[in-house]
Amino acid sequence: MRIGILACDILKPELEYLTADDDDIVMKKYLEFALHEDPPHMKEVILQEAKEFEGKVDVLFLGYAVCSSLERITEEIPLPSVMLQGCDCIEAILGPEEYKAEKKVCTGTWFNTPGWALEGRQGLIKELHLDMLEGFEPEFFFDIIFDSYQRVLFLDTGIGEEGRYEELSQKFADELNLKHDCRKCDISRIEKALSEAKRLAVS
Repeated sequence: MRIGILACDILKPELEYLTADDDDIVMKKYLEFALHEDPPHMKEVILQEAKEFEGKVDVLFLGYAVCSSLERITEEIPLPSVMLQGCDCIEAILGPEEYKAEKKVCTGTWFNTPGWALEGRQGLIKELHLDMLEGFEPEFFFDIIFDSYQRVLFLDTGIGEEGRYEELSQKFADELNLKHDCRKCDISRIEKALSEAKRLAVS
């Protein structure tokens, strides 16, 4: 059994945790999350990168949710593939009901997983290309972008080092003058998708 992983680097902490010492995983590649800024281009990059796994793995695990442009992308990948379920990586972790419930608690919620916490404010600057706008400092745009947000919610996904990730998330909230909350959740939905990839590899 040979499983390959092609995923967004925002999910790298969870995927590294789940696949540590897993001999079935023979190839991994993480793509920068800034690709999300241009969904059609992101899809093109993923399809191109997927070709590198041909002949080297039996099944490709795609560490992406629909993310605006990836619905049914597995049908375009030239080898058996499995992807995450959900509209984005947060729904892929929490599930639709929990995601909806947290938005109901506070509509203006920015969700911070460990991967997002690691990126922090500099990651957003990179994703939104705020460092490429001549005549403006990146910070100028943060008040505009986050005007409708009231809180940052850190999702402790149970992968360890929660103190470190929560501290980074708190720092991000402080920099944006937002309330900071945290909650525990699991990554069973990601684990289930990985198991599906393994079942497909032996079918």
